Amino acid sequence: MLTAALAAFVHHALAFILFGVLMVELVLLREPPTLSTARSILRMDAVYGICATLLLLVGFFRVLHTEKGAAYYFSSAPFIAKICLFALVGLISIYPTLQFRGWRKALAAGHAPVVEPAQHRRLKTMIHTELTLLALIMLCAALMARGIGVL
Repeated sequence: MLTAALAAFVHHALAFILFGVLMVELVLLREPPTLSTARSILRMDAVYGICATLLLLVGFFRVLHTEKGAAYYFSSAPFIAKICLFALVGLISIYPTLQFRGWRKALAAGHAPVVEPAQHRRLKTMIHTELTLLALIMLCAALMARGIGVL
């Protein structure tokens, strides 16, 4: 019982951190990046990757070893939707991560990265999309926890 409660706590904390990190990235991208904001965005993106990985690992630990059991979760439409949405968020996050990593050379030289206006808009749009999908994941979690959509 304690293991299930701690796993749930860690899972929820990681989800909040993930959402918060994306919000920080979005705020830092309000304007084209400066040297300082670009470095912060790179750090936030690293935290994002670590957090997303841990969130997935803890989530699957919960499915397989605590709570209602794997059979319940894998027969739940909201759970399946949650996993698919999480995978979609991961796929969308590849583009911003690659763009941010591309800034390393300029940052190492002590310069702010050059980000074209169209690329800047695309980065912000992708982060907005990720945040929206994370909100849908939260809805799926609430439905799943209440047994709605069990096949």
